Amino acid sequence: MPDLFVSLVVVAAAVLFSEAVRRTAARLCPTAYWIYLLEAASTFQLCCCTHELKLLGETTRLELPISLTITYIVTVIHLLTFREATCNPTGALESVCRGRSSVAAALVLIVLQFGAAVAAQFFAASVWSLGLSDVHVRHQKFGFRCFDPLGGTLLEAAAVELLCSFAVQATAMHIHKLDQKLRPHFFAAVITAAVYAGGSISGAVFNPVLAFSIQFPCSGHTYLEYCFVYWLGPVLGVASCILLFEKIIPFLSGKSTIRLDVPAAQKQKTQ
Repeated sequence: MPDLFVSLVVVAAAVLFSEAVRRTAARLCPTAYWIYLLEAASTFQLCCCTHELKLLGETTRLELPISLTITYIVTVIHLLTFREATCNPTGALESVCRGRSSVAAALVLIVLQFGAAVAAQFFAASVWSLGLSDVHVRHQKFGFRCFDPLGGTLLEAAAVELLCSFAVQATAMHIHKLDQKLRPHFFAAVITAAVYAGGSISGAVFNPVLAFSIQFPCSGHTYLEYCFVYWLGPVLGVASCILLFEKIIPFLSGKSTIRLDVPAAQKQKTQ
């Protein structure tokens, strides 16, 4: 329990620091630059919290209900504090494809996201070096090393990342149908379910920049193999989800409508 308490304090500190940056930026920065600082601060928060919770989950034997509850609560906090930030390169790429953002603006966002992910690595290492808990002390003795995060083959892990990204993207595309107060809780429930379902195989990260921060430094696989799992998988998951709901399903619906209308038109001609 002391380890859990310390980790929750670290998570709270990361959230409060990031929120302070967001509010300061909102007051001092022009509107045009606000989204960039928002994205950087929110990505930093996401990566810092995940670093700490990942370490806690790997080194302590928390009961499953406690682990899932923490995941759910922290996810709700993220969703309530991130505002318009996506903290995910696929979100920036989607904005370009939809014409809501220029390529240059998307590239700047992605660079800031990866910069925040690297900063989170240094923040986590700095906190762990303080030895605030037994978990931190043990991790420091191993030189802050992490080991193979994959519990399956590369194809299995990539498939899990693809499916998790598909589920999260589908939720994001349809969550507007829910009452606004229920949206963060429903979204957090979907993410928690994805973590529960795929966590043992790939870690269920489904975010390229988050994976770059917490999984890529781990031993066990090459950089290209991690790119295949944690970059290609989520990108294909998001792309396939958009293709299905915005192209394939409307196309099939349109074909079925035409088929139903043809007999009626022919009937009118014969009368």
